[in-house]
Amino acid sequence: MCARFSLPVLLAINVLLLPLGVQAQETARDHQITPDDYFTVGVITDCAASPDGRHVAYTESRWEPPADKRNMDLWVVETATREVTRLTFESAADSTPKWSPDGKWIYFTSSRERGEEKDPPYNGKTQVWRVGVEGGPIFPVTRVKDGVDHYDLSADGKTLYYVVGEKKVDPEWKELYEKHEHITYGHGVVKYSQVWALDLQSWRAEKLVDEKRVVGALAVAPDGKRLAMITTPTEETITNEGQSRVDIFDRQSKEMVTLPDRQWREDAPSPYGWLENLAWSRDGSSLAFRVDFDGFPSEIFVAQLAGGDAKIQKLTRPDEVHVTGGRMAWRGTSKDLCFLAEDHARVRVYCITDIGDGRQGPVQTLTPGDVCAETFSLPTSGSDLAVVMSGITHPPDVFSYPATPPVQAPSGTRLTRVNPQVDTWRIPQISLVSWKGWNGDTVEGILELPPDHTPGKPLPMVVELHGGPTAASLFRFRFWIYGRVLWAARGYAVFSPNYRGSTGYGDKFLTELVGHKNDRDVTDILTGVDAMVERGIADPDRLGVMGWSNGGYLTNCVITQTDRFKCASSGAGILDAAMQWASEDTPGHVINFQRGFPWNRSEEMRAASPLYAADKIKTPTIIHVGEKDTRCPPAHSKGLFRALHEYIKVPTQLVIYPGEGHSPMTYKNRKAKLDWDIGWFDKYLPLDEEPAEKAEPEDKPIS
Repeated sequence: MCARFSLPVLLAINVLLLPLGVQAQETARDHQITPDDYFTVGVITDCAASPDGRHVAYTESRWEPPADKRNMDLWVVETATREVTRLTFESAADSTPKWSPDGKWIYFTSSRERGEEKDPPYNGKTQVWRVGVEGGPIFPVTRVKDGVDHYDLSADGKTLYYVVGEKKVDPEWKELYEKHEHITYGHGVVKYSQVWALDLQSWRAEKLVDEKRVVGALAVAPDGKRLAMITTPTEETITNEGQSRVDIFDRQSKEMVTLPDRQWREDAPSPYGWLENLAWSRDGSSLAFRVDFDGFPSEIFVAQLAGGDAKIQKLTRPDEVHVTGGRMAWRGTSKDLCFLAEDHARVRVYCITDIGDGRQGPVQTLTPGDVCAETFSLPTSGSDLAVVMSGITHPPDVFSYPATPPVQAPSGTRLTRVNPQVDTWRIPQISLVSWKGWNGDTVEGILELPPDHTPGKPLPMVVELHGGPTAASLFRFRFWIYGRVLWAARGYAVFSPNYRGSTGYGDKFLTELVGHKNDRDVTDILTGVDAMVERGIADPDRLGVMGWSNGGYLTNCVITQTDRFKCASSGAGILDAAMQWASEDTPGHVINFQRGFPWNRSEEMRAASPLYAADKIKTPTIIHVGEKDTRCPPAHSKGLFRALHEYIKVPTQLVIYPGEGHSPMTYKNRKAKLDWDIGWFDKYLPLDEEPAEKAEPEDKPIS
């Protein structure tokens, strides 16, 4: 089943056909944004350019009532005509599109169900499927009983490689494990990975790898002779930190080689990095991958595999360009590697040229300007680059850029407009602001003001704190449940500081937070609030603060150091660093930032923990957390609630979202989060109060 639309006809918006940056008459912006508008926004999550560059397949996530969760479907846009075709329609989480080399088929993963059927491919387990570029029936390529974890397609399109899991138990306690298999154990029961090759002509499958490791990523060399894998000893997230490695399997010799890891373990600022994003060069001589850290910059490594032993090269990047998540890809047949990186609240596609033999050429910017790229894809033909990108006036859409930039800065061409309703919204005024923070250094952040705001009258201001902290608030339109767009649309100023430890502002700014959480970051935030008050933007008597994850932690920290905030929303926040090390799924985070363990850095753990100053909190605080959050376990939120409600007697409420992990994912829970925050802020930070005539900023900590 498919549907083809011509976007110019469907949307009747002539700006669609203009290059990015070219002005045209727009639809009148007369719609006042409401919480319900959040659930109308479709989000492009991935894209894949066809080999010849004539099409771009992409996945779009959208709420489709009466389903309680967002569904993800597969679409394709023709780059010349900008006509879009929806290829899938079922609620099945379609994702990870890949093209056949002839451009006729799009492969993807999907979890499909059909009635009470218990056999694959309609038993709800993830399988690999394919569909024609023109749409039509979809075809199940794999039919594995327990589903597929990862897959890749050979360069010639003749073989599909996929990963499956098989449970193994430790023989020492095998009898008890199997007798009581309904119990979750700390160790001893692991779902190890196997890698299989499916011949797409004979439809026979062959098991290639069964190494008692867990495969987290798979990439097949273009000649099909080698398979690169990122593996860990167990399924637990904790083993990704410091124990993940790159394994390369040779199909001819049947031998497995593990790349030497000294450069990102012993020689790195932290041994607790995790590996991401395998990318083979076209000739199969080079394998690129990324190593991410908490508190330190991510780095790109390239293994040169021609000849004998692998030679590992760490690539050099500009200091203020911090590599971020998302794929990496080699440009055509060259030794130019493209990747995503942040720079001062923008995210662009960059390219390091002429990599090899320990050398590298200059770094090119493929998507310059005030853009925030989410992901990208390069066609094998070397033609235009497909980029999923958002701006300050729209959510992510698919754009096309020259794969090799011209002498003048390239201009992107917008290929999709998946959210035409946004063109009628009265969107906030979004700008960049800077001030002097800790140590007198310049700190930057994002400021959102109501669409009709004019300077001169201070506004009630919500301080929105990003998570991570090795992340950043970006210079873009972002309508989400954690603070951006909605509050400014309702009449508040929204201030999102990129405090110490944020990415995109240089290695020094990033790493200065290590050993100084609940200190330098809080100083950057509060001096930023002072600056907004001094500039007449914020009313000092009408301030609120909110955040999620590390933003929730910082909310907890801030309200222990000042009572200037009239209300707070703490989402999935941390209360005690030692307890976080003991209970979260990525303890390397705490080890890195506190530079040790609870038994040898106990004072540092205490200093970083808002728990020990909780008696100073006077701010009415609503607390949110997912019932099954393993990243920021609910014990922190419950402890904060207990302290405020039972002992300190501060107005508070605890909202626990049943069945949810680190972020609520269902419609009913996200709607509840929005409703509770709005109700809380309306009560304690109402818009209709008149500002004090001669209010002074409260910049002193609570004694």
